[in-house]
Amino acid sequence: MKLDVIDLGLIGYERAWKLQDAYAAEIAEGKRPPTLLLLEHPHVYTFGRRGKAENMLWDEEQLKTKGISIHWVDRGGDVTYHGPGQLVGYPLISLGRVDAKNKLPEVDYVGYVRRLEKMLIGALMHFGIAAGQRSALTGVWVQPDVYSRCPRCRPEDKEKPAKIAAIGVKVDARGVSRHGFALNVNPDMEYWDGIIACGLSEPVVSLADLLDPAPAMEDVKEKITLAFREVFECN
Repeated sequence: MKLDVIDLGLIGYERAWKLQDAYAAEIAEGKRPPTLLLLEHPHVYTFGRRGKAENMLWDEEQLKTKGISIHWVDRGGDVTYHGPGQLVGYPLISLGRVDAKNKLPEVDYVGYVRRLEKMLIGALMHFGIAAGQRSALTGVWVQPDVYSRCPRCRPEDKEKPAKIAAIGVKVDARGVSRHGFALNVNPDMEYWDGIIACGLSEPVVSLADLLDPAPAMEDVKEKITLAFREVFECN
């Protein structure tokens, strides 16, 4: 499968969302190959289809002071944070087609998410980070021994697995995937204090918490691209 990888740099959330719509329509019509968008967003909290307003911990004044926008979107999951220093990936891939009766395609949604997790785990291995999946949860996690030296992590948190990458996806009526994954490279982790991320109480870490110095964003993009091509069998 041919894959088009586009680096959008720092781009507003709404603009990237509209680009997803435009590119997904072209993919569904056979006018564009499968596409992986790599980017960073300005500070934003997004709520998925299972989002709960009570998982927002900061009030309007704090949000304004921190310069955070909020979007309720059509991906799966609850609330998460995006911001500079976090690598966001939006894979736009045709996973199935509507049938003659215009029914939604039968897509292996869970299998698709698991492949995204496998891809992220493989990319992290390039940096010597052992990460894994957790039963009944979505995302990629590191065990306490991996981040035991994290200088900002609270002692009580170091007894729990910590999330390093989040995943939230949608497959549209034409069978094309939207949204995707977010890997914490070197963001300002203070912004996670404003939410109960994904509705879970587990700690959240970044590559900068685990590696000194933190890898450059361009290096992470390269490793993500390589791992994505391998897992999804792209050239």
